[in-house]
Amino acid sequence: MPDTPPPPRLPRLTFHGPLSEARAVRLVERLGRHRPATVLDIGCGWGELMLRVLGAVPGATGTGLDINAEDLARGRENARTRGLAGRVEFIAESAAGTARGPADLVLCTGAGHALTGDVEPSGATAAALRALRRLVAPGGRVLFGEGYWERPPTDGELAAMWPGAAADDHHDLAGLVGAALGAGFRPEWIETANADEWEEFESGYRAGTETWLAAHPEHPLAAATRERVDRQRTSWLTGYRGVLGMAYLTLVPAG
Repeated sequence: MPDTPPPPRLPRLTFHGPLSEARAVRLVERLGRHRPATVLDIGCGWGELMLRVLGAVPGATGTGLDINAEDLARGRENARTRGLAGRVEFIAESAAGTARGPADLVLCTGAGHALTGDVEPSGATAAALRALRRLVAPGGRVLFGEGYWERPPTDGELAAMWPGAAADDHHDLAGLVGAALGAGFRPEWIETANADEWEEFESGYRAGTETWLAAHPEHPLAAATRERVDRQRTSWLTGYRGVLGMAYLTLVPAG
């Protein structure tokens, strides 16, 4: 039993978010249309979308920032197998206050918190958008993937979500777009994840761990892992399912 490896990290996910293959293809086509020479991926994880943009835009180079060493290693290996290793860096560092820009294309999908440090949740979205406005080159694009409330959450739903969840943690969709306008962007494209994308992400997020738990119920790590996964699943099913949405905003810096 001690020689049994721990549960794998997210092996069933292609993207670290509710993003389908079909939507990813459309995003890469739209973002690549402007032939960005430089791509900056904030909170990149393994940088799947960045690698796809680099594959679609010959000569473009990319920089991914994240603090998870395992995800970064996965990104480097994926870059190597796709022949992109010489055109991308995966860097283990915080994005808060980063001076890595400006870039022609900035990706920040589900990682606005990586830019905001200790900013309170109620002001985090605006702070992240201001940081992104500073990091994008004139005439470039930002892809901002951010949560929003599809409807106001009830007190019971908030209590079932993440610790300290509050109604002002997110805008509604109109408020999110308004925050982008206030930060100096114009929204070129507004789209939102659908229910199938959310279910694929939520199930995929836990699938590798669930099958590991089924096979290794007596492992020393099993009890803590089971508690964590059960808590995550319950948070989704009784808290934010159908309440929290994900918007993908393609933003153009104004002026």
